Amino acid sequence: MRIAIFNQKGGVGKTTTALNLAAALALRDRPALLIDLDPQAHLSAIHGNALGNVEASIFSFYQDNRPLHDLEVEWRGVGHLIPAHTELIKVDSIFGKGPNILNKLNRGLTESGGGRDVIIDCCPFLGVLSLNAVFAADKMLVPVSSDFLSLRGALQIERTLKAIEPVIKRRLERRYLLTRFDRRRKMCYEVQSRLRDQFGAELCETTISENVAVAEAPAVNRDIFSHAANSRGAQDYARLLDELTAAKFFNG
Repeated sequence: MRIAIFNQKGGVGKTTTALNLAAALALRDRPALLIDLDPQAHLSAIHGNALGNVEASIFSFYQDNRPLHDLEVEWRGVGHLIPAHTELIKVDSIFGKGPNILNKLNRGLTESGGGRDVIIDCCPFLGVLSLNAVFAADKMLVPVSSDFLSLRGALQIERTLKAIEPVIKRRLERRYLLTRFDRRRKMCYEVQSRLRDQFGAELCETTISENVAVAEAPAVNRDIFSHAANSRGAQDYARLLDELTAAKFFNG
């Protein structure tokens, strides 16, 4: 299963969710392949040893046609990662937006073979890289932080996906995930209610709590489970995987 994690708004927990979902899968003996498609390379930075030579990043897949499996690095306790590089920012200007480049990641993953879950951490703007993820993905998870600006962003995402779907000739199954949810704040419940009215069953029942451990883990190059296994954040991400698996978002 290929899952793209995408939002056009930054700061919503996109990278954190990609990492912690992969870590939750690894705890169930299902190590995933993480792909960092964000030129900011935050996911690669959390790995700790993946940043560096551009030839060892996914930019080399686009620029030099290196096979994806040649670019994988092991991530202990998580699975494998194909790292990003700041040079990815050039992909739009170098390659344009023709069908060949938009389908490149899809073809590369198909050539690399299946058998693993693939989680794609997208960049927070709609361009060639994000469209590569959309074209390659089976499903999409949209993290939305619990504030009104993110609520507006979620509605924009829905409009964007509806505009893309005639091109990919299918409806991309998706779930919206509330992050940074503070149960002490009335606003969080108001945002949740509005999202439920808008998206119905496509809004995850699970919410990711505002949690110190979730915020701290990337600073020490860890996922939430290896950093604070008993934290509320770890419990939330474990429940999220349960929910997505039950909904066949991930195969059981």
